[in-house]
Formats: sequence, structure tokens, C-alpha cells
Amino acid sequence: MTTNDRTALNANIGLSNGEALKPQEVFRKDYAPLPYLVEETRLNFDLRDGKTTVVAELKIVPNSAATEASGKDFVLDGEEDSVKLFSLKVGGKDLVKGEDYELVPGKLILKEHLFAELETGDSFVSLQTEVEIVPEANTQLSGLYKSGGMYCSQCEAMGFRRITYYPDRPDIMSAFKSVRIEADKTNYPVLLSNGNLIDEGDLDDNRHYAIWEDPFPKPSYLFAVVAGNLAKLGDEYVTKSGRNVTLQIFTEHTTPIEQLYYAMLSLKKAMKWDEDVFNLEYDLDIFNIVAVGDFNMGAMENKGLNIFNTALCLVSPATATDMNYMRVEGVIGHEYFHNWTGNRVTCRDWFQLTLKEGLTVFRDQEFSGDMNSRAVKRIEDVRSLRGRQFAEDAGPLSHPIRPDSYISMDNFYTSTVYSKGAEVIRMYQTILGVEGFKKGMKLYFERHDGSAVTCDDFLQAMSDANLYDLSLFSDWYSTNRTPTVTYSYEHDKRCGLFKLSLSQETSTGRPLHIPVKFGLLSRAKPGTEAVSPTILHLKELSQTFEFQVGDQEVVPSILREFSAPVKLIPESIRMTDNSVNTDLAFMAAYDSDGFNKWEAAQGIFTKFIFETLTSAELKDSSCLGSFSREAFGRTLQVGSVDDINDFAMMAYALTLPSESSLSEDYLTNFGSAVKLDPVAIRSARGKVKQFLARTFYNNLFHLYNDLTKCMSTDIEFKVDAESIGRRSLRNVLLDYLCSLKETPDEVATATKIAYNQFKAGSKTGMTDKLAALGALVNMNCSEREMALKQFYEDAHGDALVINKWFSVQAFANVDDVLDRVKALTKHSDFTMNNPNRCRSLISAFTMNSAKFHSADGEGYKFLGEILGEMDKLNPQISSRMAGALIQWRRYDDSRATMMRNELEKLSKLEKISDDLFEVVTRGLK
Repeated sequence: MTTNDRTALNANIGLSNGEALKPQEVFRKDYAPLPYLVEETRLNFDLRDGKTTVVAELKIVPNSAATEASGKDFVLDGEEDSVKLFSLKVGGKDLVKGEDYELVPGKLILKEHLFAELETGDSFVSLQTEVEIVPEANTQLSGLYKSGGMYCSQCEAMGFRRITYYPDRPDIMSAFKSVRIEADKTNYPVLLSNGNLIDEGDLDDNRHYAIWEDPFPKPSYLFAVVAGNLAKLGDEYVTKSGRNVTLQIFTEHTTPIEQLYYAMLSLKKAMKWDEDVFNLEYDLDIFNIVAVGDFNMGAMENKGLNIFNTALCLVSPATATDMNYMRVEGVIGHEYFHNWTGNRVTCRDWFQLTLKEGLTVFRDQEFSGDMNSRAVKRIEDVRSLRGRQFAEDAGPLSHPIRPDSYISMDNFYTSTVYSKGAEVIRMYQTILGVEGFKKGMKLYFERHDGSAVTCDDFLQAMSDANLYDLSLFSDWYSTNRTPTVTYSYEHDKRCGLFKLSLSQETSTGRPLHIPVKFGLLSRAKPGTEAVSPTILHLKELSQTFEFQVGDQEVVPSILREFSAPVKLIPESIRMTDNSVNTDLAFMAAYDSDGFNKWEAAQGIFTKFIFETLTSAELKDSSCLGSFSREAFGRTLQVGSVDDINDFAMMAYALTLPSESSLSEDYLTNFGSAVKLDPVAIRSARGKVKQFLARTFYNNLFHLYNDLTKCMSTDIEFKVDAESIGRRSLRNVLLDYLCSLKETPDEVATATKIAYNQFKAGSKTGMTDKLAALGALVNMNCSEREMALKQFYEDAHGDALVINKWFSVQAFANVDDVLDRVKALTKHSDFTMNNPNRCRSLISAFTMNSAKFHSADGEGYKFLGEILGEMDKLNPQISSRMAGALIQWRRYDDSRATMMRNELEKLSKLEKISDDLFEVVTRGLK
């Protein structure tokens, strides 16, 4: 009898009344350890077309940490829709259903009598299972699935249960002593898993096998397996202690191998940086990376076998922008750094996710800052935080960095857990100092290496290592929403006392420990500090800090380097608009802190845009208009390209606040009673951009041409800070020059500039080419269609370049953009099965705020229809895209009603995933 004739033991599992299992909410307070652990795991994968057999043998031992809440039965997780269970044995004996075990939706419950021997002295119980799965049919891309011609896995957070029955939770750390993979040798010559390769060989019928062993205990979410016909880039790294580590990066043969060079370079930089900064060495003999085209996330830190989305691994000058290069470097570093902060020490339960992710994001930010420009990196990270996380914190999915509950854990891989979590880690370093933070990290690893722990354990290590009371600081882990810090000051020149008053408002009404980096600038001696820069520790709801400055005029520089993830606003009664604006203008010119100097100019531009928004016209002669001209013009005051010290900082200084950050600031400045109008915000921002472009057109044009001439002499393409900065600055200038298109002559001039840059892009690289195309798609000219056609042809089928082709059209600021996007969903290169392709078109359109939020509501309707179809294929992607609809309370009644209607339609889907259900129901509350 063949296996296809057998009936699975878990067939027909369901509720007795035939209804679907309702989504279940999980609470952090209910955590309890399991009564048993899996000391060792052995797996055997038999990969065959249309059917993969997985045989597992688990060595089960008592859990000394078990409590009464743990119970006596041993519960394993498994998704019966993916996993067909055909054999279940303990000690080689078949188990009897009902007597020895029960099967319920998502669970295999092993009765306590099976483990009675552990109570009488036997050291372990052996559990054997045999299951079948069909990776080729797995469109969720969770568990084991097929991407192109490659088998690959993704197990975080809960994918291993789609491979076999297992206690699929992070506190079950097991040594995977043997992972045997068998497959056809021609189609799958490369067989990979975690750890070190200990055996391989040929079998009959053109099949072969490989056996891998990972000596370090790990939870199931870190398991990985790959089988495919793959190209390889190899290298070697010698650790600080002199060990040789083999480095290998794999990808499909259709990918030019040189697209892996930068990833390999970044990996070696990351390995050295972690040794130099934290004294952390790699611990295996081999480190493998596999680039996968179909991937829900960015990358995955599986022990010794990282799996990467191709978008974050493959780069070349012709296919990748500078931002792509920086993302590859940062994410390669991020996943490598997880080897210690996530793998060697992992999280006890999924509520502690920020323990590994917030910490590792902070580490990759520091790494990228050291490799490039720390000031520029800080600005980029804060822009991202304000544009995404602040909005998340203000919406229906707001949660602390350590959530209290979830329905689908996949929904909590959020900007809050990652980015705000990284800011909390950064505050540890601000409070304790760089060396104090390193001391805390050292103690953390000494105490918890090889363990699954909590955020409290990390905080305790930091506290104990530095003898510093962090009890108040711990509230950051349980406080949602973005705190607001309000400031005011007074200067009594008679006694020379400067008093700074700070107050904080939090979602709980209780104070947080907020470190505020602070400086006082001398007005009499621009560019100098009136007192030594310091850190103010705001620990009460209101505090006043005093400084002796004499009778000199001073300007406070508050929250330098963005030392805490808060919103900083002036106290409205004691601080006049004129005094605030004057202070901002002075800081924009003379602040010695690079971040606050940029921040001050952004504050001036923001106020000018809001003045234009509220008055419906641009007042170029207003104080804000004058301050904006002054700040912009001062930045442009360079004699030549040779006089520019930092191209990237100059680019950011000239860039207006983004629409997303303007939206957050608008709600903060004008209160919750106001409603967002994305169309009006884009219009006001556009007016200010055009005003500055007209005022400084000659300066912008000449500097653009000087940079073009300078860059034309470059012999080779470089990805260094200066080269990236020059390209960034030139493209900011291009954006201003192309914003002027109200007359036929202006359109012709802008078109000529952009099209010339586009045509030169084959020599200067993708960054310049895509920037030029981004300008052209906003113009009504024949060159637009010519450039789009040429860009597509130049891609030569490269998926990542075609993604850019889709995105640039979805972001276009043209009236018929939705019609264009709808047409692109019918394009032969568009597929709902590939997350990158969906993000490049659908998600990109939802971020085209003024067009997605068009008053007719057609953008909402389009997204609602897409989500209904997407949820059937890939719930992780559908739930993330649904985030574009849940902020309906921020908009006017008409828009809000239409957005809510789409959510209500989705809530009534006949079969809705837990992922989408959670987002939709929270959005409707």
C-alpha cells in the first residue's frame, strides 16, 4: 500500500458542529513553561516532486522550570492543513488515538502517562513522527515552500508547525543533532541546513543526501533547510582568535554572481565590527546565506544559514540604488548580529520579540553609522521612525514594544517592536554611556548564553553591571503611544540663571525616564556652547533644570541626536511663535549638533508649509517665508562643488519634510480635533517647493550642472560616503528643478534635464537613472513613455529592476495613476504570488498618499478588492497591506466612512485568516 492510499491520522480534524475555529487571543500574562523539553531533535527530509516526507525523532526530557500551570500533557503544534500525520510512536510503539493522544485543530496532545517513565528515573522519552507536506502548494511562504526551482523554509514566527508536529515556541531550545536531506541530485545538487556539514553522499536513482549538525541549542523558529541548483560565491574569514570560517552566498544561476560581491563584503565587515565593538566572534565553521526571490520578510537569521530576500542581498550599479546598497549592508549586518542577540540568547516567548529585534536593529544602526556617516544615518533612522512608527503608535494597532496580547504573532513584526525598540536600546546607551552599555552586554551574555530570556533579564543585566537603578526606565516596555515632551524657558539676566522647564505626557499618565541630550548655544558667539553639553534625566511629569550663564543671550538645543523617541513641542502659553521661530532659525544656522541643526531647518520648513496649508496660499513675505529662504539659501551658499564638506548632509538640509512626517506633525501641532487632508498637504508642500525652486533656480541649476560635470569624470562606480552623497545631492537638486512645470517652457526645460540624466544613467548607475525616471513619470510628455519603455527593456527580466519599474509608476503624482496601477495588475510580469512584486505596486500605491486618499474613494475600493484575493494566498502580506485602511479616524467623515466600509467588507469574508482578522477587527474598534 502506498502512502497516497493511507489515511492521515489528523484527517478531518475540526469542531464537532462543523464551524471554523474562531481566532484565539494569546496573552502575555498567561505564559507557562511546558512540562517537558526537547533535548535533541533529529529530522529526515525526503524531497520529491509534489510530496515531501519528514520523519522526526525527539528526545524528550523533564523541564525543571515547569510549574503547576504547565500541566502534565505535552502539547505539540501542527497545522493540519499543511501537515498530514501518518505515524506517531513513543519508544518505537504506535500510539493509540484517544488513549495516548488527541488531535484538535492546530495541536497534538500527548497524554501524561506516556512520560511516566521520566518520573521513575529514565532519562528521556523518544517520540517519532512521520508526516507529509506539499511545499509546491504552499503560497503562504511559511514553513517549507518552493521558490522558483528551490526548496526553502521560513519558520519565524510559527512556520515550523507547517513542517511537522513540534512544540513550536521559542523557549524550547533543542540541539538539532542530525538533519538529513535527500533529493534528486540533478535538480537539487545543493542541500543546506543549520550548523556544520558532517556527511554527504550519493544514493540510487540519481539521488543524494547531506547531513547537517548544529551543536548549539536553538528554538524551532531558527531552523532552516534549502535544496536547489544554485550558484555560489565563496570566501573565508579569519576570526579574532585565528579560526577560519568558510563563507558562502548562494543564489539562482540566472543571477550574475557579481551581484553577490557587496553582500559578501558587508558580511566580512559585520563580522569584524562585532569583534571590535562587542568582542563577539562567530562560533561555527561555516556561514551560509541563500538569496530567495519569494520571501515574506526581509531576511531571516537562521543559525549558520541565513535566508535573504533577494531585494536585500543582490546589488550591482546597473540594478541597485545607493539606498539598496545601504540596505544590503545594514540587513546583512543585522542578520549576522542576531547570531548572538537572538540565536545564542533568544526570547522566552513572542511577547519578548523586541529583546532580539530592537537590540539587533540598534546594533545594525551603529554598524552602518560606523561604516558610513553617523550623522546621516541618524537622520535617516529618525525620518523613518517618524514617518512609520509614530503613525503606528497613533493608530488602532498601537502597542508597547512588548505587547500584552496577540491573535497572530506575524502582525507584531512592527515598526514599534523594531524601530522604537531600537530607540529604547539607544536610551540605555545614552543613560549608561558607551562603556557602561558594553559592560551590560557582557554581563547579559555571561548570564544567559544558551537561554531563552525576557526583556526584564536584559534590563537587569544593564542595571547590575552599572549599579544603576533602571526601575523607572522599565516602563518603556509597557507604555504605548508616543510621549510628548513640552518645553519652555526663562532667563533671569540679573542673577544669570537660565531655567529650562520640561514636562511629559504619556499614555499611562505616569512619567517615564526620558534622557534629554541638551546644549546651550551662545548668540553672541555663534557656533559655541554657553555651557558644556549634558544629559538631562526627565523622570517626573514636570521638572525644571537650572544653568548659570551670566547675562549672555543663549538658545537651548534640546533632544540632541534625538536622544529619546518623543515628540518635542514648545509650551504654547509661555513660548511665543516669534521666539520659537527665531530660535529655530538660529539653530538652523549655528547649532553644533548636526542632527538638531537639520531638525531646526525642518521645523522652519514644516511651519511654512502649515502656514501655506491653513491660509490656502503661500505668503512669501511672512516671517516663516523669510526664515525658510534664509535657511535654504544659506545651505546653497557654496562657491563650487569643491567647497562642499558633506554632500549627504547638504542633500538632507535641502530636502523638505516628507508628507508622512508632515501628517504626524500636523496632528501634533493642531490637536486631535483636526482631520488630515493628504491632497491639501501635498499641495502646500508642492507650493513651498516651487517657491524655493523659483527663488533659487540659478543656484540650483548651476550646482546641478557642476555636480554633473564633476561626476562625468568618475572612472569607476563607487559606493562610498562621498560618492553616495554627491548622487543624493544632485538628485535633490533635480527634484527642485523638475518641480517647475506650470508653463510649456518650464515643462520642456524640466523634461530635458530629467531625460538627459535618464539617458546617462547607464553610465552613472541606477540611483541617477531611477531618480530621473521618477521625475519624468510626473510629466505629461512623450519622454515619459519613452523612458518607461527603455527602463523596462534595460531590465532584461531582472526581477528587482522590474519591481522598481512598477513602483515608480505607482508613486507618480498624476491624475490617472490609479488607472495606470490597475492596468499594471494585468501586466504579464505582475503576480500576486510574489510578495516583492505586490509590495512594489500595491503597497507603493497606498503610500502615494494624495492619490490613494483621493476624495472619490476609488483607491480604498481597489485595495479592498486586492486584499480579499491576497488573503487566500498569503495572509501575512494581506494583513500588512490592510494597515493602509485602519487609520480612517484621522481623515474627514467622507474618507473615513469609505475606508471603514472596506474594512467591514473584509470582516465578512467567508474565510478570513487570523492575520487579516486581527488587523481588520482592531481597525474597526
